[in-house]
Amino acid sequence: MDKLLTQFLAVADAGSFSGAATALFITQPTLSFNMQKLEQSVGATLFDRSSRGVQLTRYGETLYENARLMQRLYDNTLNAIADQKRGTERGLSIGSGYSWWTMFLRDMVVAYQREFPRAPVQISLGNQLRLMDQMLSGDISMFLAHEIDGLSGAIGTDFIPLTRVYNAFFVRDGHPLLQGPQGLAEIDTHPIVISSLAESRHERFFDPARRRTRVETVFDRTNVAFRTNSLAACVDYALATGAVLVHTHVMRDDFARRGLFEVQQRDEPRRAVTGIYVLKKRRGEERVEELIGRISRACHGALPPWQANVQTGSGGPDSISPDQN
Repeated sequence: MDKLLTQFLAVADAGSFSGAATALFITQPTLSFNMQKLEQSVGATLFDRSSRGVQLTRYGETLYENARLMQRLYDNTLNAIADQKRGTERGLSIGSGYSWWTMFLRDMVVAYQREFPRAPVQISLGNQLRLMDQMLSGDISMFLAHEIDGLSGAIGTDFIPLTRVYNAFFVRDGHPLLQGPQGLAEIDTHPIVISSLAESRHERFFDPARRRTRVETVFDRTNVAFRTNSLAACVDYALATGAVLVHTHVMRDDFARRGLFEVQQRDEPRRAVTGIYVLKKRRGEERVEELIGRISRACHGALPPWQANVQTGSGGPDSISPDQN
């Protein structure tokens, strides 16, 4: 892809010329000169510059989305050519939250590689906003996550619901929250740990008008003591400090083996649908639909379909229900 567009994307993602220059291994003056040349070429100002970094103008946002599309097409073309040269079956490139990898995706991937031993597999684990960024960039073909409230329709994604989950709270053995049912007010008096980073570049995924009315997201939380994109680090922190780890309830058995136990909630927990995100323009592609089918069957082998979920209380096996992956 064009060098100037590649550098433009790097600046937009980094939020600063210095950060982008470091990532690109070029000098900052060279990068600044090239971005001025790009602005002259398109005839519009692409960045609002300040002492805190840069933000895209409305012209920059338009160029960003289209440049991402061009990069995705270019990278996919190169990957297709590389696949043809290797003579291999087409591999997998999937994103997933930690829970879904543990619950069923890991076994599905292993079974897939037994069926297609020469197929390369790429799995990206993380929160849904980072995975959305990777899908839009062409790094992954689809990802598993909670349905994202307030997502802009301009992004062009399709969501296939699979199951329902609820947010559970996990603490180390002997924690006072394990002494009986707890309300959210009591839980919130303790330090909170989440496995989602608030990365400002991901705010562009949301419709600003809808964000004012949607439920709290990673950008809105103010009572988080520790956040990281590593679930293992979250578990370590909760075990070492007595903080409360917020994560989907389906991980309760896995966490119990690591020494973290679910807090019994006094009130019915908030529920959310988990499913597959894929680009609308890719729906109908044979390989995409075949992969959606594989993931759906693997999920329903471990968790009930989302329509079948019923509310039986926060501890019941059928009360599957959202924020952490």
